[in-house]
Amino acid sequence: MKARTRRSLAAALLAACCATSAHAAITVTDDTGRTVRLAQPARRIVSLAPHITENLFAIGAGERVAGTVDYSDYPEAARKIPRVGGYSRIDLEAVAALKPDLVLAWESGNAMAQVDKLRVLGVPVYVSQPNRIEDVAASLERLGELTGTEEGARAAAARFRARLAELRSRYASRPAVRTFYQVWNRPLMTVGRDQIISDALRVCGGENVFGHLGVMAPAVTVEAVLAANPEAIVASGMGDERPEWLEEWRRWTQMEAVQRDNLFFVPPQLIQRHTPRILDGTERLCAHLETARARRSAR
Repeated sequence: MKARTRRSLAAALLAACCATSAHAAITVTDDTGRTVRLAQPARRIVSLAPHITENLFAIGAGERVAGTVDYSDYPEAARKIPRVGGYSRIDLEAVAALKPDLVLAWESGNAMAQVDKLRVLGVPVYVSQPNRIEDVAASLERLGELTGTEEGARAAAARFRARLAELRSRYASRPAVRTFYQVWNRPLMTVGRDQIISDALRVCGGENVFGHLGVMAPAVTVEAVLAANPEAIVASGMGDERPEWLEEWRRWTQMEAVQRDNLFFVPPQLIQRHTPRILDGTERLCAHLETARARRSAR
């Protein structure tokens, strides 16, 4: 072997060694306070929530996802990833068969008893639970640490924080709009104080009429909504189309939201996922509340 070739090979091995060392002993604290340790950046990841899968793609780690759950449909490449069940019911055998070096779970969406079984198998598990919008940026950065894609994660987080700051500057101090956010109709469900959508409402200068409730997704009654008398009702539903059941509120003509025609829709994939796209949904939400403010003077 020529001396120059030997030197080149030695340099390449040294560079590889240094690169590995730079990522050795990764230690990250998840959203439940648990410490997650990896010997090196994760290469085979199983994501147990659509928002986590989306965030991995957002930081440039999408190709590391070996398995995910139903409804992981963004970006388009996520649709091709093998499924390991739904986020509320995980196929543990399918997860184990993929031989992941990291599982990413969702505290309020996954069954933690199932997640604990994965820990027993010796698989490192990181649990995500961003309850405030700014938590999304921090989640991106921690995922970057776990996957060795820190540069892409920092860039994505910086863009997110800049856009969030701009939305807050524009809307957060606007006159409050008392809002009922409707997740579903039967049972009638809304969002509580610590749910991230309540935070989106605050960004827009909105006031969640059920923001005093400590449950993430409480069931409420029609009578409770009528008593709260919201100025605006915002619905999500399951798909891209405005849900038909939003129009059912029109029978309650004494409600302020109905009198002012403030029945609005935001696609759930834009407002109910803890990803950079939540700012797209928040911007739509802010625009709807601005419409509600404008209608105060029109009547």
